[in-house]
Amino acid sequence: MSFEKGIQQYKDGKYEEALETFTYLVKEDGKIAQHYLFRGRVLSRLGKFDEALEDFDRITAMEPYNTDWMSDRAVVLHLMKRNEEALVEFDRAVNLDPGNPYRYSSRAFFKDRIGDLEGSIADYTKAIELDPEDAVAYNNRGLVEEKLGYKQNAQRSFKKADELVGYDPEKTKPKGKEKKETHKKAPAPPSQLTAQSSENKLSLGHYLNVLQSIFTDSKSRSEFGTFLKNMFTKSK
Repeated sequence: MSFEKGIQQYKDGKYEEALETFTYLVKEDGKIAQHYLFRGRVLSRLGKFDEALEDFDRITAMEPYNTDWMSDRAVVLHLMKRNEEALVEFDRAVNLDPGNPYRYSSRAFFKDRIGDLEGSIADYTKAIELDPEDAVAYNNRGLVEEKLGYKQNAQRSFKKADELVGYDPEKTKPKGKEKKETHKKAPAPPSQLTAQSSENKLSLGHYLNVLQSIFTDSKSRSEFGTFLKNMFTKSK
């Protein structure tokens, strides 16, 4: 069994097989954090949150300042309905990496899910300050603004998101029909901005598909995005 095989099993959705692979790797060498990291992600996908948290506790103890792993741990805590603890982890990640807009967008998404809509807007706004070309943050801020009834602010956010991805709603408007709200339209992939809103949460799966296509940092962000997508899709 190899690490690469386990990763492929995880990506293919073969979670039981991936769990077997990563458990074997942990037993072979219990000092490699990546083995615990992906076993934790697999356990989370299988709904085994207590066991997953043990693995995330272990790796965050190994590297207490790794903000990516803090975010993973925060997601599991949220799914266990331990939201106060989850917020502490998101806060720690922001405080340790304050120049990274991704940290604010991640916390903003979480705040929206737990009903802190004003806090969510504030974090999306900070992400935009750090990265003025972050179309995802504009789009998702607009969705939260819309929930709060800030219609003009929401339309400005949606318009800016459209501009950043080069989407012109007039060009896609069906003949004989009224212009639709821009955020309901979907530009061609990979820069779609069609995140749907539902009670107290945005559509995480779509949000993260977009997030992965726009944020330029890193393999770790891509992996965390996949992890979040799987976790929150399961939790709906």
